[in-house]
Amino acid sequence: MYNKSFRGVLIKGNKTYGQITSEILAPQERKAPLWWFVSMGISTLGMLIGIYAIFITISQGIGTWGVNNSIGWGWGIINFVWWIGIGHAGTAFSIFLLILRQKWRTSINRAAEAMTVVAVICAGMFPMLHMGRIWMAFFIFPYPNSRGPLWVNFNSPLFWDVVAISTYFMASATFWYLGMIPDLATVRDRAKSKIKKAIYGLLSFGWVGSARSWLRFETAAIIMGGLTAPLVIAVHSIVSMDFATSVMAGWHTTVFPPYFVIGAIFSGFAMVLTLMIIIRKVFKFQDYVTEGHIDAIGRILTFISLIMGTAYSTEIFIAWYSGMEGELYTFFHNRIAGDHTKAFWTMVSCNAIIPQLFWFKKIRHSMTMVFIISIIINIGMWFERYVIVITSLTKDYLPSNWASYTPTWVEIGIFVGTLSIFVIGVLLFIRYIPMMAMSELKMILKGTSIITNSNKSKDHE
Repeated sequence: MYNKSFRGVLIKGNKTYGQITSEILAPQERKAPLWWFVSMGISTLGMLIGIYAIFITISQGIGTWGVNNSIGWGWGIINFVWWIGIGHAGTAFSIFLLILRQKWRTSINRAAEAMTVVAVICAGMFPMLHMGRIWMAFFIFPYPNSRGPLWVNFNSPLFWDVVAISTYFMASATFWYLGMIPDLATVRDRAKSKIKKAIYGLLSFGWVGSARSWLRFETAAIIMGGLTAPLVIAVHSIVSMDFATSVMAGWHTTVFPPYFVIGAIFSGFAMVLTLMIIIRKVFKFQDYVTEGHIDAIGRILTFISLIMGTAYSTEIFIAWYSGMEGELYTFFHNRIAGDHTKAFWTMVSCNAIIPQLFWFKKIRHSMTMVFIISIIINIGMWFERYVIVITSLTKDYLPSNWASYTPTWVEIGIFVGTLSIFVIGVLLFIRYIPMMAMSELKMILKGTSIITNSNKSKDHE
């Protein structure tokens, strides 16, 4: 039983069911504002820059990147791991909190799931581009062929990546779409245009809202949540195996799988926080995304930040305790001090120190401070991937192999392109799809809100 007096009201404003429908669908039913077109234009320009950088990469090869014989992985793998981490937001947020019966997820889960789908699309581009010959991507799929006994290497974590990420994308997209069906039917019923009614009617699969439909819908959501939850752990664990199964100093460690999973959830929750604060402000959804919601996410980030700090300390301690010269040099002379000191301490400050400000209630209830810290966390998580990839490769066991790495404009252009694709995906989402799960908000309305007797008579769909 949800205790409003202790945990706070989840939906403010003394809403009726009809008000929830009207207010959530208002952005889709009104004409798009000027800022939406401006943002779409800027993002489209960024995407075109990314497409041109991808064209250069495919036509001329990855020699146009800053990678070399010693540093085979650069911004491509850094950004791949970063995007996969952000892609953990929707499933981690929605599924874990669904299974744990956390009612406060209902205002945020739809946007988090949409963000996951777009982020995984951005991540999936990098492994194909990193192959150098993108038309050879079909070699990684285990299909019957005429090449004799030539098959993919099932023992390679790089192949596991393909299987895990494709499975994760399909499961996340299915879970996201399944939850939208009742709301798409509501948009269909309210649509005045015949074309819009036909499109949303097709997308809602003829949903009529019968008791049997709701029973099967809720059962399917729980089953999908249970099936997809292990993928949250499996996907980033497998990504970590790309590093942990090697013998490179700084990578060959058993702490990587849980370390990567926690880091992914950390960056995902931070990006959800960034997105929801913007949506809350722009669309005036303060009654649905309350200070209590932001406070809850801030508490979670505080706890995960402590885990991240513990992971960093564990890595350093094990490097010292092992007595291995390669590990000692990587951590103490190439990260803590040395060529990559700024990147290392930026990572530690952004991920393990600054988020501890969330211990203070005033910070958690200041939307400006929460927004800034959420961005700082994602900057820190990008630097974490940079430190992991670059520091171990620039100076390995053989001094004759040591080299430096600087990204070229092509790598930067591809990253800008993926950022623009992400923004375009979010803009399309907030324009054409209800940003919050109206059906779920209505389910928790009476149990988590304050409703007067006068409003009870006004409740309507």
